[in-house]
Amino acid sequence: MKLILLLGKLATGFAWLMMFYNLAAPFDGNIAAILNILLAVTLFMHCFQTIIFHTLFKSLISLKRGDYLQVFIFGVFSLLQYRQLVLAQQKS
Repeated sequence: MKLILLLGKLATGFAWLMMFYNLAAPFDGNIAAILNILLAVTLFMHCFQTIIFHTLFKSLISLKRGDYLQVFIFGVFSLLQYRQLVLAQQKS
């Protein structure tokens, strides 16, 4: 599972880089418009995931600013990582 989370975070990071690079130096054709739309949707979804993270995990573990930033950047892959952390704490 750790490998899947790592690969997912790498893919998400690459997607962020491509979308932000497109803002600085737009790609040719429709790809630039598609990447701009994907950036807007990604920003919205990751904000929503950060709100879900705060709602679900604030009472279970102590959260820092870096935790919120990690969830905002990596989305569901960070949520799964924190879920594993909470489940491991509940078992012990």
